[in-house]
Formats: sequence, C-alpha cells, structure tokens
Amino acid sequence: MVDKEISTLATALLERVEDLAKGMAARIRAGSRDYQYDVVPEDELAEACRIHLGNALRALTGQAPLDTEAATRIGRRRALQNVPLPAVMTAYRIGVKYFWEAVVAEATSNSLVGSDKLVAAASAMWVIQDGITEAMVSGYHDAVAQRLLASDQECSALVEALLEGRSMDVDALWSAAEALGVPRNGPFTVVAAEVPQIGRQALPEVAALLSRRGIRSAWRLRPDLQLGIVYLRSPRALDDLLGVLRQHAERRVGVSPSYDDLYGTGDALRFAKVAMRGGDAESRAVTVFDDSLVAVAAAGAPDVMARVAAHVLGPIEALPVDERELMLDTLDAWFSCGGSAEEAAKSLYVHPNTVRMRLRRIAERTGRSITDPRGIAELSLALRAVRQTPKPPSPESTPVE
Repeated sequence: MVDKEISTLATALLERVEDLAKGMAARIRAGSRDYQYDVVPEDELAEACRIHLGNALRALTGQAPLDTEAATRIGRRRALQNVPLPAVMTAYRIGVKYFWEAVVAEATSNSLVGSDKLVAAASAMWVIQDGITEAMVSGYHDAVAQRLLASDQECSALVEALLEGRSMDVDALWSAAEALGVPRNGPFTVVAAEVPQIGRQALPEVAALLSRRGIRSAWRLRPDLQLGIVYLRSPRALDDLLGVLRQHAERRVGVSPSYDDLYGTGDALRFAKVAMRGGDAESRAVTVFDDSLVAVAAAGAPDVMARVAAHVLGPIEALPVDERELMLDTLDAWFSCGGSAEEAAKSLYVHPNTVRMRLRRIAERTGRSITDPRGIAELSLALRAVRQTPKPPSPESTPVE
C-alpha cells in the first residue's frame, strides 16, 4: 500500500512531468559528455526521461503497477545506437539523482510530507528505480546478443561464400573483407580441422585464442570440418597459429599454403583439406601443406595411393597385426630420423642393429631397397598412404618374439 502523503507528493510531481523530463534530459546531457551519450537525439532523450518519470511517479501514487516494458525497449534502443552500457548506466544514475532532488524540493517547498515519510518515499523510489534499471539492462543485453548472433550468421555466410569460391565482384569482396575484419589483400591461409563428431567444433574458441595473439580470423562449422580463413599479418603469425592449433586440436588439422587474394580462398581450402588428410588417421597431427609434400602427395589421390600402398606394402600388411605394426613403426621412425638407424633406435628404445634387421626384412618382403632412391620414395609414399587410412578393428594377433 502506498502512503497517502507519498501519493500526494507523487501526484504533484506528475503534474509537472513534462518540465521535469526536460530538466532531467538536460542534466544527463551535461553530465554524460565524456560517455558518448551525444548520439542520442535530444527529443528522444527527453521522451525517455518522460516515460521513466511517468512510470515511477504513477507507481508511487499507487495508480498503476510499475511498467518495465518501456525500460526494456529503451535498453534495446541504446544498444542499437551503440551507446556503451557504462554510459547508459551513468545517464541513469544522473537521472535518479535528479529525480530525488525533485522529490526533496517538492516535499520541502510545499511541506507535503514529513522527514519520516520522505525516508519511506526514498525507499520506495529506489525499489522502483531498481526495477526500471534491471529492465533496461535486460533489454540492452538482449539487443547485443541478437546483434552478435546476426553478425555471426553474416560472417559465417561470407566465409562459406569465400570457401566455396563463389563468384564475387570487387565491391562484394571488399564488403566481405570488412565484415570479416580482415584486409582485402593477404597473406592469408585456410585451416581445415576434422571435427570429433557432427556439430561439435574441432577448435573451440579458436577465433578468440588467435585474437589474443593479434591474429584475425573467421570460421565456419560444417558437419565434418571446421574451416577458417586466417590473416597472417607478419611472418611470426604462422608460427603463432600453428602453436594454437597444435595445443587445441582434437583431430587432424591441415593448413594451406599462404595466398594474397581472397579470390584464392576456394583453391586454398582444397590444399588445406589435402594437408589435413596427410596426417595420420585418428591423430591430432597439424600438417602444413608446404612443409609435408610427401604426406600431401599421398593424400592428394587417395584411390591411387591405396593401390600403391597395397602394391608396395602388401607383403607387410599381410603379416600378423603386431608384427605388421612393428615393421611399419620402424620404417616410420627411420624416415622421421632422416634415414639414421641410430636415431630411429633411440626413438624406438631398441638397439640400432634391431632397426637394421627390421629394415632388411622390409626390403626383402617388399622388394624395395632402402639404399635405392626410387625404392625409398615408393616406401615413403606407400607408408604415408597406409598411415592416412583409418583401419577397421582387427583381431589380436600373436605377439612377435
């Protein structure tokens, strides 16, 4: 229940609401110059003050319950006008102070309420203002969320258009670059990351992670891949990008060669996908196209390389599972160590002679010499093709002695 004296005070103020609204708007305008509030037109600000004052005073008179819908609409409006929320909150604080001064002045000049009632009026007024402010903030956040969603959808559509290599005129390409927050000219690179499952990001929050390192990027999630266009503003940017990818990747990731024109994004995507397939199946390998030519060559024509692998490594693949994996791991380590049996032995925790013995067995079974360049090239390509192909579950075999 509203006290009769407070109701009388509020009613008296309600009769002067137009003048009070103009005075409040002027006070807000004068006190908010450092908070970018000048973007709000004067008549609009005065109208917002009139609405808030009217709602608050009617609630104090007991004539009507507090209407917060208007505050919600005004909050949305300020967000659309790009007024920072701290600036809006500053304006509301100035407005509340002005309102309280008007209440005190009216009570003092007309002796409508005593000091005890004025305290009660203050308590009621702050409750009302809290309700108005909360509604405004809620509307502001709703508008920001909707704008971010729309921006994300627009960005996603533009990324998709570039990745698909759709025909775009110069103006459209400039607009796409501006919307994505990247310059018109590169260098750029495309990242293709295998998703763990449909609808799940392969690289969660990757745009934010790269942004912290000063790297601009735009991303698109497809059912099987997460794709990104990354602006490499400095030579170090590629190293920073690879560091983030290696730290956060859950499955295979491919990185295209760099390119300078956004028109080349479609071709770069093709190279990124080939590089991704160049990594070992079901691994977290990050494969850079230009740095992994054997791997991308093997991944570039999967059907052809499957036949090459079967022809070259068929005798190894026919071994029991454990023995086959032992041979392939040894060959893989030997290639990774630049053909050094000693270094391969260290990585496998065996004696160098054990590595040499296994390599001789591989050469005997495949008919490819590990000293002949052609034989080495064929073994290398076949091995990459085998590693890149997911294997179906196999029954356990007898351990190799």
